[in-house]
Amino acid sequence: MNGHVDDTRVLVAGGAGFIGSHLCDRLINEGHRVLCIDNLYTGRMDNVQHLLESPRFTYAIHDVTAPMSYDDISLIFNLACPASPIHYQKDAIYTTRTAVVGTLNLLELAKANHCPILQASTSEVYGDPLVHPQTEGYYGNVNPVGIRSCYDEGKRCAESLCLDYHRQYGVNVKVIRIFNTYGPRMARNDGRVVSNFITQAVSGKDITIYGDGTQTRSFQYVDDLIEAMMRVVKTDNNFTGPVNLGNPNEITIKTLAEMVITLTHSHSQIISRPLPENDPRRRCPDISLAAQQLCGWKPNVNIAEGLSKTIEYFRKKCL
Repeated sequence: MNGHVDDTRVLVAGGAGFIGSHLCDRLINEGHRVLCIDNLYTGRMDNVQHLLESPRFTYAIHDVTAPMSYDDISLIFNLACPASPIHYQKDAIYTTRTAVVGTLNLLELAKANHCPILQASTSEVYGDPLVHPQTEGYYGNVNPVGIRSCYDEGKRCAESLCLDYHRQYGVNVKVIRIFNTYGPRMARNDGRVVSNFITQAVSGKDITIYGDGTQTRSFQYVDDLIEAMMRVVKTDNNFTGPVNLGNPNEITIKTLAEMVITLTHSHSQIISRPLPENDPRRRCPDISLAAQQLCGWKPNVNIAEGLSKTIEYFRKKCL
């Protein structure tokens, strides 16, 4: 992202998705030209509809598992992969193909264009961690044959490909590990805990907790993630990551449910269901490396503020 901003053409794979569309907004607002590619497997045109009138925004239907030959690309962001259990377990083989073959195709594109590529990996590479909080040096505790492994192992393989392209071909790669992220444009049916709780609460339904609710997560508002991603691509070429991007403030799932009920003024009750297979008991990032490499970056949006903005979005979509 060196040089004049209007000289850069940025490709965002998965740009019509939740995180991808927010990234497209940021890039357009900063004056970049954006090529958004998405096959709408989980992305939605609603997320980028407002950008279609911009002369600096181009949308193309493309599945990253198919080869591509775009020219004049200055930077690539790879966000193309189903990221919620409901979506990535729907067609596990396709999920693995997207994570592995899709990343391979985008790495080839980065190599051909002599441009950097940012690979969106995930905290799922840590599996059900035995170390807390998780640092980038922790190798994880992943079930390689479980129902979640299509995503977990697919992303682990994608990271391996990125670092091998860097070592063998000198491709400028940046690997980020995204922890639980929420905000407007999350899909109502993606099965993630924040969207589930808010959808249930604003619809007046009971809130479903899987397990006893004592399992923890750390929730990062999408704007904080986008800021970090923009900083990552500006780091020196010798910084490849992986780097954790998340909010280190850990809360229990039950506390999250209670916050959603309070903020929505809902009369929903909390009910329990069995915990899914291989669902992590704890998940919390160590973001020391991000703070060091990204000019002191840390999440700024607290959970109450972020939830309020997300609830407002869901009220418009659900009511």
